[in-house]
Parts: sequence; structure tokens; C-alpha cells
Amino acid sequence: MATNNNHLVIMAGGVGSRFWPMSTAENPKQFIDVLGVGKSLLQLTVERFKDICDHNNIWIVTNEKYMNIVKEQLPDIPEGNILCEPCRRNTAPCIAYVSWRIKSKDPKANIVISPSDHIVTNVAEFTRVISSCMSFTSNNDAIVTLGIKPSRPETGYGYIQADLSSSSLRNKEIYKVDSFREKPDLQTAQQYIQKKNYFWNAGIFIWNVNTIVNAFRVYQPTMAKLFESLIPVYGTADEQKEINRLFPECENISVDYAIMEKAEEIFICPADFGWSDLGTWGSLLTQTKKDLYGNSCIGNDINLFETHNCMVHTMQEKKVVIQGLDGYIVAENNDTLLICKLSEEQRIKQFSGQD
Repeated sequence: MATNNNHLVIMAGGVGSRFWPMSTAENPKQFIDVLGVGKSLLQLTVERFKDICDHNNIWIVTNEKYMNIVKEQLPDIPEGNILCEPCRRNTAPCIAYVSWRIKSKDPKANIVISPSDHIVTNVAEFTRVISSCMSFTSNNDAIVTLGIKPSRPETGYGYIQADLSSSSLRNKEIYKVDSFREKPDLQTAQQYIQKKNYFWNAGIFIWNVNTIVNAFRVYQPTMAKLFESLIPVYGTADEQKEINRLFPECENISVDYAIMEKAEEIFICPADFGWSDLGTWGSLLTQTKKDLYGNSCIGNDINLFETHNCMVHTMQEKKVVIQGLDGYIVAENNDTLLICKLSEEQRIKQFSGQD
């Protein structure tokens, strides 16, 4: 259950437009109703943490141009908990900023970091796993990352190699991390599956605030000094002005490179709760309910004939009729229609003129 020191940080500054024409740089995928359930991915992310963290302890880090969208979609989040980056500098500066900001308010904070645009189908198991990990980090100087048990040799995810020979004495589900691995080719991914101790890197991290702040001090001292220097202005009217001035000086680096691959006390909690990062139309097809012919339809009145293995997303159309397609994406939004082979979706950016 939620405690007063549990804090949730949602990173929502990405410009993901891979679900074009639904998502664009002006309205990225975390703010749209990808699943057709009446809620954006960001809103669903907040919702799944409801038994872990009070809404007053939820922090959203986003780009300043998305500030109004966040406020509109999450009216219960205190406005002061929406932190705006003046420019993109990857995940390490984002996490450093919010960590010092939270520490200024709650020196005993226990924090979970989550992306804003993933989905989870088994929320009860997700809640159990996150709560267990937060209990562990609240009493240990440790960094925990979630590893998703792979269901296929996926080449689109990074992997974590775990030492499964012995678990932590304080939590039988938590193990030491051996190494982080980049996105593999298919042959390497198949080898990972066979070895049983490789897990997908979900980009979800749990730690207490002192652990992560000290890790930045050790492994990223320049960045740490920058955010340490802003302690007098956190929570004041001058905070945004000073962040706008100094944030662009940060190195453009992910937290994986900046901290995770350097720190010693890194642990993994293998988990299986129906996770996907929804990076592609193909992944949406995999994660949603399909008919007998392998089609997934999100929309009001969609009629398919002699059609197989298609992802159809037509929320704004009154009636859709499709005949004779196999392995296609059919998606529309705001008077724009996309019909594209699923096997060619990596070219959508090129097709849309966003390149």
C-alpha cells in the first residue's frame, strides 16, 4: 500500500511519433488514447500506481511545450509537481533534476521512475512487484531495475543479464545485475532466451532518494554539482528560470550509461505482468485482443472481410469496411489516413514527411 514517503516520477517529455497519424511531435503518443479506452497512456500510467503512491507525491517531468496537456489530462496532480525541461537532454539530467527536487521536499523519499507510454495488462501483479521493490529500497542503499521475462527473441529491447545463483537475503525475488546489454540482433536475442537469465529492460527503476543522489555525486559529479547548486530555489518562483538557464549545460546522456552501468549495488527484480513499451503498431497488435483471423480493431464500427493479421485503429470514423488485406496497418486521425504494411512500418516517418 502507499506510504507517505513513496514518490512516483513519470518521464513524459518524449516526442514519440511512431504511431502516426495518431501521434505527432506536437501531440506524442503518451498523450493519446492508443488503446481506445478513453484514457491516454499517461493517464493509464498514473492510474496503475494508485495503490502505491498518493497523487500529491506524483511528479511529471516533461517538455515545457507539453505543460498544458499534462495539466489538462492530470488535473489532480499539484501544478508544482509538473517539472518542465527547457530542452531535451535524455534521461540522466531528467532524473537528476527531479531527484534533487524531491529531496528538497522529502529527504526520506522512496522513488519509482516510470516511462509514461508503456502498458501493463496485469495491474495487480504490477502493484505487488513495485511495492515489494520499494520495501526493499526503503531500507537498503540499492538501485533496483525491473526485468521483464521475455516471451520472444525481441530485438527492439535492451536486455539485463542477471546473476540468478542467489537472491538477496532481504527479498527472495531480487538478484544482482551482471550486465546491461544493448538491443541485440536476432541470433543474439535467441541465445538470450535460451539462457534463461536475460530479461528485457523495462526502464523502470526503484531507489531511495539518498541512494540516487549519492550515485550522481560519485558517477556524474558535474551534473550533481549543477543540481546541488539549485537547492535554494527549488519550490520557489525562481526555480523554472534557473532550470532554463542551467539545464542546457547538462550532458545529453541516458541514466543507463550515466549511472546504471557504473554503480555497484545494482539489482534486478524479474517480473511478468503483461508489459509492453508500445513502440510500434506491431507491438500494439501483439498486446491487444485479436479476432480469429489475427486482426485487432480499435474503433466504433469496423467490418473486415477476407482480412488477416491487420492492426486497424479508426476512432473517428463512423463506419469502416476493409476487404482483402493481410498484414497491414490501417489508421486515421484528423483527416489523415495511413495504409501501410506492418513489415514496412519503420518507414512511416519517411512516408509522413516527418523525416
